[in-house]
Amino acid sequence: MYRQHEAYLNLFNRIDFEKIKDHPNILIAASFWDDERYHAATTFYRFMRAIDELIDNHKTEHLRFSEDEKEKYTLDVRQWLDRIRNSTDGNVLYQELTETINRFRIPLWPLEAFARSMEFDIHHDGFSTLQQFIDYAGGASVAPASVFVHLCGIREDNGQYLPPLFDVREAAIPCAIFSYLVHIIRDFQKDQFNNLNYFADDVLEKNGLDRKDLRKIAENEDIPSGFRTVIKEYHALAEQYRIKTCSMIRTIWPHVGPRYQLSLEVIFNLYLMVYERIDPEKGSFKAVELNPTTSEMRNRVLETVNSFQAKHSNCLKF
Repeated sequence: MYRQHEAYLNLFNRIDFEKIKDHPNILIAASFWDDERYHAATTFYRFMRAIDELIDNHKTEHLRFSEDEKEKYTLDVRQWLDRIRNSTDGNVLYQELTETINRFRIPLWPLEAFARSMEFDIHHDGFSTLQQFIDYAGGASVAPASVFVHLCGIREDNGQYLPPLFDVREAAIPCAIFSYLVHIIRDFQKDQFNNLNYFADDVLEKNGLDRKDLRKIAENEDIPSGFRTVIKEYHALAEQYRIKTCSMIRTIWPHVGPRYQLSLEVIFNLYLMVYERIDPEKGSFKAVELNPTTSEMRNRVLETVNSFQAKHSNCLKF
């Protein structure tokens, strides 16, 4: 047990918390994997991040897509997916991605779900209902979460990887939606300044707000009571998915090796530490309040490593 703990500490000490920028929680957690699986994760997330930023950056600069742009960007996303399906593109990044998919037996449905969410972004300006947002999160967030869970659960046999012994999609959904709800509250101010909004119109409207109000809230110190109620509703929904995430981690726990069990607890705790900072009653919901420092993230991961026990998950202790 002591020797194993020392091995985890050595892996922890290799993590450059300052350097990891894109998908930091996922890549910090994946740092406890073997090198081959970690490389698979970075390949996958680098590719999805490039597509996601292409869409978000356009919205930041131009607010919305023209009809011609909608047609062009939709075609780009579909061609992107077709290249992966057919494995015919000579681009080095596409080749690396398709080799990763084949080597690690990663199904195509996460990428297909991700592509659908990107098309939604192209053709919609925000979300009319909370349910529409939850459905959207089933692609935008479940896609990367499912790849993470899949890579945790695959089994190695004579140098070949076998699929997980559990339903990856079912396992990933609560984890992904919990993290996405936390993510949009944490990034509220940054998203508003980048002309991005993830709060549903129906929730805003019933609390006497509209989208224009959100930009004013992001810029000012005064927080109207209606917005606190909006945050309270999203925070309560995140709590439901936090509990579901804990339950799912316990369900798949016996089917995941110790290093991958630890990575599940690390990523859960990194999102949990943001969730714990959200104060619907007194919070300012500004970036500086909700984003943990690098030092705080490092300490939380170290705490998780020190409390880790392979026999059972510590999820419900937090």
